[in-house]
Amino acid sequence: MALGLLLDIDGVMVTSWKALPGAVEAVSRLADRKIPRMFLTNTTSRSRNEIAELLNDCGFFVDADEILTAAKLTAEYVGTTFPGKRVWVLNQGPIAEDMTGVELTDDPADAEVVVLGGAGPVFTHDALSKVLEMLLDGVPVIAMHRSMTWSTADGLSIDTGVYLEGLEKASGKKIKAIGKPSPLGFRAATDMLGLEPTQVVMVGDDMHNDVLGAQASALIGVLVRTGKFREEALDALARDEFGPYPDHVIDSVADLPELIDKISGT
Repeated sequence: MALGLLLDIDGVMVTSWKALPGAVEAVSRLADRKIPRMFLTNTTSRSRNEIAELLNDCGFFVDADEILTAAKLTAEYVGTTFPGKRVWVLNQGPIAEDMTGVELTDDPADAEVVVLGGAGPVFTHDALSKVLEMLLDGVPVIAMHRSMTWSTADGLSIDTGVYLEGLEKASGKKIKAIGKPSPLGFRAATDMLGLEPTQVVMVGDDMHNDVLGAQASALIGVLVRTGKFREEALDALARDEFGPYPDHVIDSVADLPELIDKISGT
């Protein structure tokens, strides 16, 4: 069975841009097999070029065009859905180079569309209050992703999804998210691989955004016990006999080459 790979980055390959044990070797072994791959990430703090440079510094050999970020996906969506509209992006990190095809503005009063990126110090009380005001006034608000947390060397930090729930509850409106676990992101990635979703393996540490989200889009899900993985969350799923459960669970990405052999039947 021919397979393609989608690999999350943070918590799977690296934590705080330090390679996890065995990750470099595993990714290299899979690359030697010429398995089609993309790196699908909700990271919005850095551009695709910056991510590629950091991964190469860790020992991975990755091209920027192999990286599909939530920012890139969102830019494509906004450019198509709201062509020519001025867009205010609230995001922690310089990602303007990946927002091609979008007219950006730093002035919320001038904006016709709001895009929420990754959470951080820029998500202030004043900024989020302005987002709520614009949302209530009918200005379209789009989120790059709905991740609740991300993993760092110091532990978990809350992410954009935490704020989205509050904004949605306060406004009574749903905010569309483009990155994982939205089917839009998985569909774009599988199209770029030139494969059917059932031929593509998604590897991630986020049980809901990466793995169950992928499985809901007909991909094969692989959960790694690194990064933001929590055993108690997996145990809770196991107790629900009627709910979804990861297709495969491995200790780390170091175990992925063997799993790929098993799935492909080689």
